Amino acid sequence: MTKAKIVTEPEDRADVPYTGDERTLLGGFLDYLRGTVELKVAGLSEQDARRAVLPSPLTTAAGVVKHLRWVENYWFRVALGGHPDEAPYSRRDPDGDWRIEPGETISRLVADYAEQCAASREVVAGLDLDHEVVFRGDKKLSVRWVLIHMIEETGRHAGHLDAVRELLDGVTGE
Repeated sequence: MTKAKIVTEPEDRADVPYTGDERTLLGGFLDYLRGTVELKVAGLSEQDARRAVLPSPLTTAAGVVKHLRWVENYWFRVALGGHPDEAPYSRRDPDGDWRIEPGETISRLVADYAEQCAASREVVAGLDLDHEVVFRGDKKLSVRWVLIHMIEETGRHAGHLDAVRELLDGVTGE
């Protein structure tokens, strides 16, 4: 295989902080991974964004972005913010947040993801990392736990996008 190009120079994405308090480090790592998600889908055609190249037919570039948008919504807006869950999944359709509907475009999905990430930042900005909410009945959930979980979740799916992008057009990079 020939050496692939990098879609967007890494300088276009916020770098991780190397020093700072816990909030700065957690938020910085999450923002770095959020930027990586956007970097990985930059320049994809609509056809390629919807094309499944992994064994799971739902793990497309567009599907990953849509899923991450709704994961952000769930953990920050619903779990921490107490808002109703309006995601497109249900018990009857647990994969609704991965499924790309007619009319959904990769550019709109990326814009929705970016807007949700901004809203997520606003939710945690006013909360202490130790702030807890009651979650799923009798469990307690802290802001710190949500940030750590979202770093893990976003990092995992950024890895999926690494593989998807390379299989689509050979593009690699950070």
